[in-house]
Amino acid sequence: MGLVGLLVKYVTVSAKIPVELKDMLDKLGIKPGPVIRRALEEEVRRAMFKRLEERARKLSKNFQRYQMRR
Repeated sequence: MGLVGLLVKYVTVSAKIPVELKDMLDKLGIKPGPVIRRALEEEVRRAMFKRLEERARKLSKNFQRYQMRR
């Protein structure tokens, strides 16, 4: 574990899943933690990108209005 790992704080999140899904995860040797973590990280990236796109659109409209006034 590097220095960054020592500085990171963690919280626990939980999700209820069907028993059948848990059984399949176990049979296939899939650990849910890393899968959930990746999914949450991807969802955060997607949401942040969406916000950035919306902000860029607003700024572009404002810039166009500013240019027309000049």
